[in-house]
Amino acid sequence: MTQVLHTDQAPAAIGPYVQGVDLGNMVLTSGQIPVNPATGEVSDDIAEQARQSLENVKAVVESSGLKVADIVKMTVFVKDLNDFATVNDVYGKFFDEHNAPYPARSCVEVARLPKDVKIEIEAIAVRK
Repeated sequence: MTQVLHTDQAPAAIGPYVQGVDLGNMVLTSGQIPVNPATGEVSDDIAEQARQSLENVKAVVESSGLKVADIVKMTVFVKDLNDFATVNDVYGKFFDEHNAPYPARSCVEVARLPKDVKIEIEAIAVRK
């Protein structure tokens, strides 16, 4: 049975989709852009955008009762692959701070993202 996930700790969906779904043994998040859910603001700094997107993914995953350590796959979409080193640094520190193993990951450059942000991240987490 599919359960729709919603949390005020991540930005609301800006279209006909949900923040995530819980399939029982697996949680899938929608892509999370770096909108601060409390203020609606987006920093122009790629490191801050990466961190906010990760925090938004975390909030959706945690709304299912899972943790960062349960994330097994992430897909990172960046507007400029020249930002890869910065994003990679923020990404690694995020998982280290949560004492979580690094998940499998894909990172691709895209032409444009919603609200003209520089990054969007989606995740798959597994309930053990």
